[in-house]
Amino acid sequence: MKTPVFEEVDPASDCDCPGCVHRRRVLPVSSRPGPSGTLGHPAARARVLGLAGVARTPMALALAATAGTALGAVPAAAAVHGPVRPGLPPADGHDGTPQGRRAPLYGPAGKPAPPAGPGQTVRAPATTRAAIISRATAWIDAQVPYSVDAYWRDGYRQDCSGFVSMAWNLPGNEWTGSLGGFGVRITRDRLQPGDILLFHNPDSPEKGSHVVVFGGWTDYTHTQYVAYEQSPPRARKQSTPYAYWTNSDHYVPYRHRGITEGAGGSPPSTSTRYPGAAYFGTGANNAYVTQLGRLLADRGGRRFYTGGPGPRWSAADKRATRAFQRAQGWKGADADGLPGPTTWSYLVGGKGRNIPAVTAGPGSPHAVPGYPGRAVFRPGANDAQVTELGKRLVEKGFGTYYTSGPGPRWGEADRRNVEAFQRAQGWRGGAADGYPGPETWRRLFS
Repeated sequence: MKTPVFEEVDPASDCDCPGCVHRRRVLPVSSRPGPSGTLGHPAARARVLGLAGVARTPMALALAATAGTALGAVPAAAAVHGPVRPGLPPADGHDGTPQGRRAPLYGPAGKPAPPAGPGQTVRAPATTRAAIISRATAWIDAQVPYSVDAYWRDGYRQDCSGFVSMAWNLPGNEWTGSLGGFGVRITRDRLQPGDILLFHNPDSPEKGSHVVVFGGWTDYTHTQYVAYEQSPPRARKQSTPYAYWTNSDHYVPYRHRGITEGAGGSPPSTSTRYPGAAYFGTGANNAYVTQLGRLLADRGGRRFYTGGPGPRWSAADKRATRAFQRAQGWKGADADGLPGPTTWSYLVGGKGRNIPAVTAGPGSPHAVPGYPGRAVFRPGANDAQVTELGKRLVEKGFGTYYTSGPGPRWGEADRRNVEAFQRAQGWRGGAADGYPGPETWRRLFS
């Protein structure tokens, strides 16, 4: 991956933002004053070397060379997160922080671990998807605080690239300009838990280079996924729009070079072979569960999933499987909600009857209208279904946030009312994000 070569000028000493504090601590003082006689903020002074308007002073060139030496294979200082806190929508308004450089692991006493010996090749050690997610979850459970220059007890730096270095079990702390070398580029449709989404911005570092661990899709439309990441104030896991809140078009999916495909690995997306009963049921967490959920969703089972099929077996998978089995006229042990060889062959082969749509009970004048899809309920959307949703929220007693309307243009009042309804169902986290999915729609109109 091409790495950035840019000049950084030390900021004025009276600026106390995290980036300036970091630079005063680790970079030499520049002798170049700004237009007003001060050195200025680094975001306003960073320039890409080789572009028009860059002053190539001996001090600047020496600084770039020094940074290249410190980084080894990466000949430049690390990129800087943008002014918006990475990982949250811009409305949150948190300041960004600089990204750490390549560094070895740190020991209990805060000292660097011994580097690789002469002639030794640093490579991505073998790992599994389950191990990657487990390591990422350990930091989230421990609520590891974000820091660009602190190291957790396992030796990894507590920023976004240190977090991914830890999750991928790399031999040292990498940064966004070097992580791609430990993986292979893949396409969006091949993403599986344990892969990463990487944005490395060499041309304009202040725009917010960042990296997250992909934890699996949260819905069948593949517009939302679970992101494991290290972002201020601490490590977290949350439902995130693909590819990210900001700079979405610039994130690139990568897969760990040393990934081993096992029970938790990725089968072909059109796998027709029944994997065995061990891959389904309580505690199962693998790509076959995701494939089962998608097949069921396509056969009329979308309403059973609040967020979408994923790799972890859930009650939604069991209910959807049972509904499909009963649609075939099966009973008893043949409709227990666990897919056997026959159920699997019907699903992958497109055989049998689909799960019937939910209809209203006897005497009710209405049937549940078809779910229109998530795209209807997004900022800027203007659709009659939004009005229909709003009216139903009011009827159910969840119209508190409407000051007028409801109307056809999706807005924050719609989202907050939907969120209130979702929380009333006992849902939390990504299942109560204010955006109606198939199950939210079904419960509102049933």
